[in-house]
Amino acid sequence: MKKILTLMLLSLFLLNTNAQERTAKIEFESTVIDYGTIEKGSDGVRVFKFTNTGNAPLIVSKVKSSCGCTVPQYPKNTPIAPGASGKIMVSFDSSNKPGMQQKSVTLSANTASGREMLRIKSNVTPDPVKQQQRDAQAKARQ
Repeated sequence: MKKILTLMLLSLFLLNTNAQERTAKIEFESTVIDYGTIEKGSDGVRVFKFTNTGNAPLIVSKVKSSCGCTVPQYPKNTPIAPGASGKIMVSFDSSNKPGMQQKSVTLSANTASGREMLRIKSNVTPDPVKQQQRDAQAKARQ
């Protein structure tokens, strides 16, 4: 009985080890893109580049942004071979977002954690006319 239990535990260990070796792993050049200071309505397209550093094909099944002003494009359900690279393009609409902005993009993939988090940040220069209107409204409330 002791030998059977030992063999079962050893088998489970080997199966678990084999499964861990065959896992997709996503490695980004950077998980944060800082747009810096940009003008309202400027080009907000940036790219997150990544490589599958795992031992199994990487499949990105879903990418969701924290705001409707940030639209991701990605290789949906397209296997990315071990060692191969890909990209996630993010378009940020800064037209009605004055001031400091921080948005997140969450990936669902067949990695060990199952989720990966990317971030974008920017400081959007406000429209001068709209800023004057906001300042006048703030002054009127005082």
